[in-house]
Amino acid sequence: MNNLFNDVLENVEYLSLDEQESLIDLLRHRIAEHRRQEITKLISSARKEYKEGKLKPETPQDIIKSILS
Repeated sequence: MNNLFNDVLENVEYLSLDEQESLIDLLRHRIAEHRRQEITKLISSARKEYKEGKLKPETPQDIIKSILS
């Protein structure tokens, strides 16, 4: 682990339990928002590629077949 991460872990020890729980909640919300933004970008990119004819609709069976081959 890098030094910054270790420093953060060490400093968390100085927080009260309530503050630590608040920090956990805050981090979970930030992570969830970041993931939502990533998914939104992926969807936008896929829609653009589809409109440009770079993608075609596939059934779940087609996707599984492609993965397994």
